Amino acid sequence: MRDPRRALPSVNALLEREEIRQLLASAPRALVVGAVRHVLATARETEIPPFASGGDWAEAVRAQLARAQQPSLRPVINATGVVLHTNLGRAPLARAAIDAMVAVSAGYSNLEYDLDAGARGSRYDHCAALLRELTGAEDALVVNNGAAALVLALDTLADGREAIISRGELVEIGGSFRVHEIAARSRATLREVGATNRTHLADYTRAIGASTGALLKVHRSNFALSGYVAETSVRELLPAAREHGLAIIHDLGSGLLVSLDDIGLRGEPTVREALDNGASVVTMSGDKLLGGPQGGLILGDALHVGAMRRNPLARAFRVDRATLAALEATLTLYRDPAVARREIPTLAMIAAPIEQLRERGARALRALRDAAIEAELVDSVSAVGAGAFPAVELPSVAIALDGDAERWSARLRAGNRPVVGRVQDGRMRLDLRTVPDDTIDDLVSAVTHAHG
Repeated sequence: MRDPRRALPSVNALLEREEIRQLLASAPRALVVGAVRHVLATARETEIPPFASGGDWAEAVRAQLARAQQPSLRPVINATGVVLHTNLGRAPLARAAIDAMVAVSAGYSNLEYDLDAGARGSRYDHCAALLRELTGAEDALVVNNGAAALVLALDTLADGREAIISRGELVEIGGSFRVHEIAARSRATLREVGATNRTHLADYTRAIGASTGALLKVHRSNFALSGYVAETSVRELLPAAREHGLAIIHDLGSGLLVSLDDIGLRGEPTVREALDNGASVVTMSGDKLLGGPQGGLILGDALHVGAMRRNPLARAFRVDRATLAALEATLTLYRDPAVARREIPTLAMIAAPIEQLRERGARALRALRDAAIEAELVDSVSAVGAGAFPAVELPSVAIALDGDAERWSARLRAGNRPVVGRVQDGRMRLDLRTVPDDTIDDLVSAVTHAHG
């Protein structure tokens, strides 16, 4: 029997077809040729090539060309219910932050120029005043992420010596990164004390010696210990630190500027509380609970932060103008906590009342049923994410789609505006806590397209 793949056309033969030649008007020739080669290669790998008998080659090439022209990094609709979803970019930015990024990125800026003095300035000045105002810190420094902030603090303050840490605080964060492995990239050596579940002040004081450079506290933001447990607070460590002239570095992880106690979210200390308790330096992320761009924030006394600013590693960890602009705009919203909760998407989604989510769901459900899509509203549970408030379950509402859940999942991810939800109890669920009001129409459109 003759192999039908021997009848496949050549690359040049396909490029001569009028309907494929027309694609050259909207795409570079190399890209069109690449699409043709890909379609032919796919056909050769198929036992019975779909176009061996002269099928629609142009449509196949056109579809491959569209895939090749799609950007790798694309906006998606997060319908998982996880507000700070690490895989989906964590915190959406406030409109003010987006506008600020566009404004400074479209042309030149005073990134490292002092307009008053008419001389060279420092990029580290742009957010420092706001951070001091909002947290009570003497000084502040912004680097490119939370891990960098911790490495810089340890490298500077431990200065090649030991940093004492409780064994119960050797946490692993997202992507299998562990605090002690990150810290090892600094010149500090971690000295573990205590036990996994109980670490006392005496454990720290017994370990302090000539080789001690700093005391390190790591907030366990992504898990909770209960039962027979004990830990030593920064306030309890303070007398020993002062006696031996040691800095206390407190890594808060997710970081929080305003308390969320009034909506039932407790257990995460604010930056101001950590500093008031006696931490010399506090490190945290900017793109988690703060709700800003990816960045690492270092706050504390002027002597220690100033030393970090002069550390050559600070240049390797420095942030760009767009990040600083977005962070400054986000921080400005915190001057009025009510405005921050309303305008910063992370805080707004976390605090959204269940009644608002039900109204959002009813609106979406009506539109889906108008499109002949069978679905229903179901109770759901969402999460803060990014390791924050790990024990907290946020009551939510989800749209449960009828039909093959895995097929729904694949088709929704493949859309022009991809939707990422979750399959639960055999149904595709779209949690509405993470789908703001102004995105509901986009969600309905994406589901309708996937259904068709």
